Amino acid sequence: MPRLILFNKPYGVLPQFTDRGTDGARPTLSDFIDLPGVYPAGRLDLDSEGLLLLTDDGRLQSRIADPRFKLPKTYLVQVEGEPDAASLDALRRGVQLKDGPTRPAEVERIADPALWPRDPPIRVRKSIPDCWISLTIREGRNRQVRRMTAAVGHPTLRLVRWRVGDWTVDGLKPGEWMPVTA
Repeated sequence: MPRLILFNKPYGVLPQFTDRGTDGARPTLSDFIDLPGVYPAGRLDLDSEGLLLLTDDGRLQSRIADPRFKLPKTYLVQVEGEPDAASLDALRRGVQLKDGPTRPAEVERIADPALWPRDPPIRVRKSIPDCWISLTIREGRNRQVRRMTAAVGHPTLRLVRWRVGDWTVDGLKPGEWMPVTA
């Protein structure tokens, strides 16, 4: 039976088990998870938080990470400014990025979610409002959500992956993990 781990990756943690950087001082998955033979199924940038799935099964890893399977990924995104209906509609239709158009996304404005505090906190500018959106995509390009919100004029301030398929980070504190049935 394949192992599947749900991990709430904190901000600033490398989504790999070793730091290949010059000083090797950044926190990695090995600072939180001491299970041999599990590997991340997909990516989650250093400056993003939330659900990271890990498994010991290569087929499952591929099925989760490969865009061909169109597994939905839902992000809670704090953006600069307050997107209007036209901006949200553009995200719903798909936006043009330098590497081509994105697939249509599901998006809606949401109330401020009851999340854990981020360390360090985001930059706050009193003269520029911000708000939260829920954004679901079915592909996984490099820094895609950040590039999508920037393309409609609302740069991402905080990005939390909340759900991948049927799995969610709900109930896990940053740095916590739990095994689930694959």
